[in-house]
Amino acid sequence: MMRRLAAPIGLGLLALVFAIACSAALPVRAQAPAAKAKPIVPDAWQGGAYRSKPDMKGIKKIRFITDSDYPPFHYYDEVGALTGFNVDLAQAICDVLEVECQIDATNWSSLIPALDSGEADAAIASIRITAEALKSADFTLRYYATPARFAVRKESEITDIRPETIKGLKVGVAKNSGHEAYLKTFFPDAAIAAFESSEAAQKALKEGAIDIVFADGVSLTFWFNGVGSEQCCEFRGGPYLDSRFFGEGVGIAVKKGNRHLTQVLNYALEQVHARGIYEELFLRYFPMNFF
Repeated sequence: MMRRLAAPIGLGLLALVFAIACSAALPVRAQAPAAKAKPIVPDAWQGGAYRSKPDMKGIKKIRFITDSDYPPFHYYDEVGALTGFNVDLAQAICDVLEVECQIDATNWSSLIPALDSGEADAAIASIRITAEALKSADFTLRYYATPARFAVRKESEITDIRPETIKGLKVGVAKNSGHEAYLKTFFPDAAIAAFESSEAAQKALKEGAIDIVFADGVSLTFWFNGVGSEQCCEFRGGPYLDSRFFGEGVGIAVKKGNRHLTQVLNYALEQVHARGIYEELFLRYFPMNFF
């Protein structure tokens, strides 16, 4: 029913770039890398007028729930305290709203049932916003999303990645994934090699069995910087964003029909951005830029 946006991440490898996925009629073009490797802190609400604070009647406390084994988003630290990006974002939301905050951990399968039973008010656990998930819960606006990226071995001469430039090259991808569907749609002449997982495709790239990998940018970033890659590979080309294939991103889930709390949380997320709190949290947990 629900899925995380990216694979679990090692504590020592903190890296993430957020991006707002779009659903235009045409595929989103790869963006040229920025001249300077400066962290990009996306703001879903930038450039417009801010909404007024909604009626807070009846909301004196927000009971958040999250998972506990998905660092750096939510996990127990060395002293046993629940921490992570989602946890700190939940606390920031409560601070903006000037309400009491309760943040508890539960297992992944219990998140939506806890909302349904009234044991919790909101779930902030990197829950992907999908048509299936929306059948069981309502969601705020997305508070992050990630792009798809191409990766090659560092010695590869492949630099300009377009449908015509990778014609006939072996491109590894996870079987039955949105990434595979995207390749088939927009890179039909590539020799697509479908693997059981992104990890299997990455291993094949490192060993030279394929020419390119196409996968989630977050997972690839952590792989590049992990022991398993042996520093073999790097990004080539720009990021790809298309909600039809890569999803709408993640949001905070609330009980189905609780539109009042959804409005309150959307206001709080907007204020967290406007006050610079989101940027501070982003740079604290995800200092590396892979745009």
